[in-house]
Amino acid sequence: MREAPAETSSPARQPAGPARTARVVVTAVLLAALVAVLVVTLRAGDSRSASGTLLAGYGVAWALFAAALWTVRRVPVRAATGLVLAGSAAIALAGLAAPPRTSDDMFRYAWDGRVQAAGISPYAFPPAAPELSRLRDDWLFPPAPDCAGWGLTRTAEGLCVRINRPTVPTIYPPVAEGWFLGVHALSPPDARHKPVQVGGAVLAFGTTLALLRALRRRGDPWRAALWGWCPAVAWEAVNNAHIDTLGVLLAVLALTTAGARRGALLGAAIAVKVLPVLVLPGALSGERRPAHILRVAGAAVAAVVVVYLPYVLASGAGVLGYLPGYLHEEGYEPGDVRRFALLRLVLPDAAAAPAAAVLLALTALFVWRRGDPARPWRGALLLTGATLLLLSPNYPWYALLLVALVALDGRWEWLAVSLAGTFLYLGSELLPGASRQAWAYGAAAVVVGVGAWLRARRRSGAVRAAGPRPSPA
Repeated sequence: MREAPAETSSPARQPAGPARTARVVVTAVLLAALVAVLVVTLRAGDSRSASGTLLAGYGVAWALFAAALWTVRRVPVRAATGLVLAGSAAIALAGLAAPPRTSDDMFRYAWDGRVQAAGISPYAFPPAAPELSRLRDDWLFPPAPDCAGWGLTRTAEGLCVRINRPTVPTIYPPVAEGWFLGVHALSPPDARHKPVQVGGAVLAFGTTLALLRALRRRGDPWRAALWGWCPAVAWEAVNNAHIDTLGVLLAVLALTTAGARRGALLGAAIAVKVLPVLVLPGALSGERRPAHILRVAGAAVAAVVVVYLPYVLASGAGVLGYLPGYLHEEGYEPGDVRRFALLRLVLPDAAAAPAAAVLLALTALFVWRRGDPARPWRGALLLTGATLLLLSPNYPWYALLLVALVALDGRWEWLAVSLAGTFLYLGSELLPGASRQAWAYGAAAVVVGVGAWLRARRRSGAVRAAGPRPSPA
């Protein structure tokens, strides 16, 4: 995986005078159009009432995103930095234009924060438990006779709830729970969903800043736009306010620092959502020194233990929450036909999960042994992208980590995996579930393969153009 340093922006590659100004103006216009499309689309309705409209608007937003990226590549560094920051802020604000549209997870976040503020472990009782009845209000537990609106469900006892899976305890790890408590503590009374979304916007913009800090050192600040301007960020990180964004920020900080701090930040990211564990082999790319491996991995484990300890003391084994039930429910088991869509095209259903485990273990080993220690995000991108392709989840917010890794590494083709998740999630009107899963992730795999081939072809062409090295005298 080691190769020549990434190509960076330089004055020789950048247009001068009117051409430079024109590129800045065109990029700004495209960004304004992107923000407008996102606002209009998010205000069109939710995934139940307007899934087709949401999917179409999302597609237009991605086209504008691609066009803006194309133009900003040749913008001078200072102007590109300003555009990235302004565009990222505008994209985040666009996500605040409507209530959550495609996911109701944030209602659980708000509830968990409220429960903790009352001095109760979020792992102790499910939302529908009578022990928590004094914490209920008309927002999360509306007195709706029909209980038929988007995001509402009725329990067997007749309780109308806006929180998904109201009869099971929370699934979220301790650092996520700490964030929920913090947002609750800073929220005005009766603020409802908006503080959770604002928290998501802060995390999304903070991730842009972290990416810019790393990318400016390499002369490519525009690549932070791969995250900051991505429609998935407005949609999933801000509008739906998925806590995954906190894990993404911590993972980016981990990959752009070194030593024990890298491990501690990575451990904190894993204690937000488990997915950032895929970054660990990348964080150890090419490392052979046992002491260094132990320092990074040990710090990660220590961070997880430290944040879990208070909750373990309060809830014991209950800190696992609904995680085991969730894995069963979502089909991450041998023989289940709801996952591993690409592998099931060539393997029996029962063999798909074991095959995925073997392939991912080999990928992790390759990343660790052959990865570039100067670019730990490259191996992390490969393993994270391969995991999403092989597991084929139908939740697009799982790909937020992938989007940030794309920004660090510049391998744009992996963004197709993020699009695949959204198509799978919203495209029920176009294709049935099983076909949609195979088509979505199959198309993404093709895009990834074509992008890798084009990059290898360009690299070999550059080597040929450079000619043979002179032999030593």
